[in-house]
Amino acid sequence: MQKRTFLKSLLLASAAAPFSSLAGQKKVNVADQILPRSLAKGDTVGLISPSAATADRMQFTFAKEAMEGLGFQVKEGANLKNRRGHLAGTDEERAADLNGMFADPEIAAVVCIRGGSGAARILPFLDYDLIKKNPKPLLGYSDITALHCAIQSQTGLVSFHGPNGSGSWNSFNVDQFEKIFFDQEQATFENVMPKGDDLVVKANRIQTLKGGTASGKLLGGNLTVLTALSGTPYYPDFQDSILFIEDIGEDPYRIDRMMSTLKLNGTLDAVRGVVFGQCTDCTPGGGYGSLTVDQVMDDYLLPLGVPAYTGAMIGHVPKQFIIPVGAMATMDADNGRISLDQKLFS
Repeated sequence: MQKRTFLKSLLLASAAAPFSSLAGQKKVNVADQILPRSLAKGDTVGLISPSAATADRMQFTFAKEAMEGLGFQVKEGANLKNRRGHLAGTDEERAADLNGMFADPEIAAVVCIRGGSGAARILPFLDYDLIKKNPKPLLGYSDITALHCAIQSQTGLVSFHGPNGSGSWNSFNVDQFEKIFFDQEQATFENVMPKGDDLVVKANRIQTLKGGTASGKLLGGNLTVLTALSGTPYYPDFQDSILFIEDIGEDPYRIDRMMSTLKLNGTLDAVRGVVFGQCTDCTPGGGYGSLTVDQVMDDYLLPLGVPAYTGAMIGHVPKQFIIPVGAMATMDADNGRISLDQKLFS
């Protein structure tokens, strides 16, 4: 995924984009939440690539067929298959595809084909007034966290942290998608735990760090991408929120550094609860001794005294929750459960 190039990409974006573009962006008053329009089978969805380039051409086919399998017609972004280094085209091209999909009246939802790195580079080029006036579901995760955060901070529009277009569309993900988008169920997110042949259930177990329930706005995403936005106009207001985070391929010392950022920038002290999803391939490396991810979570989350649990099916895993970013929900840390408290569509 080359996620570690993200920080370098963010610095390059700052140098390449006009300073006036960044200076002109301010967090808007999002007291009045904006809900996207609902979806139905037969609608047309826009497929875009706002982050890294896709090297395998079959991935475009897989993404298109997956959307068609869900019952949609598909319109590909004009720059979907472009490439500039590790990026899926220039910053302006990738931003133009996203802006174009929100402007197009035929498009009912926008689906990101993949994550990777580079979405933060296009944030100054997005037309947030346009997005606000044409509220549509946006789906994706990992590097797409940059888009979720920016759109939330600048417009208040609820977006969806879930499978990318070329990702896994197994029966769990498809069933969840249909319940949320077609049936418009007020979903509850709780890990499925297949017992298998073992005496003890081991897959998808949660760990309660601090029991209790808490209600608030769901905000977060990929930990690396989220912390790289700290101090920018695109970082959401986490006051009284429920923070959800996940990551992949990061040594525990990097997780520790990023959690330290969330502490120092005030995020952890502002939240009402924390859900840590899956940290895939986050085992200690060689060399000197290392804290474990469990120890890092204990160090930062236990002193908060708010409900917190780890192990939720959020992140780089085949079966993953579709979390509505910006929606009101209640978390139950004892039972590892997130329940939505509101409708998601206008």
